[in-house]
Amino acid sequence: MGTRIDDLPIELDQGDLQTRYVEQGDMAIRHARIPAGTDTAPVLVGLPGERCPSPHWGIVLEGSIRVQHADATEETAHAGEVYHWPAGHCAIVDEDLVLVEVGPLGPMRRFGEHAKQVLGQQ
Repeated sequence: MGTRIDDLPIELDQGDLQTRYVEQGDMAIRHARIPAGTDTAPVLVGLPGERCPSPHWGIVLEGSIRVQHADATEETAHAGEVYHWPAGHCAIVDEDLVLVEVGPLGPMRRFGEHAKQVLGQQ
């Protein structure tokens, strides 16, 4: 089943920050537009280790994002690159970012619900 990105339900909408999210089977798909300079740390407060609880597989469509893993290693994903980030990461957006990520339903939902609550959209 194919769905146009613009037809995915909006999960968060805060100006330049917008995520769209859909659950299909045991997996979740998120399309995100995140402005440069965004630090995910404040949104992760209250989650285990104050880090994202979900592994993600995805592709950066535009921009770049710097990811710090729980073991203190850091990497940057750029436009045109695919990635896998294990659970236990946080990130800073270096350039206006557009990405699509896929992950297991439970942890992806948990992050989304938490983010909506923190950002006052629930």
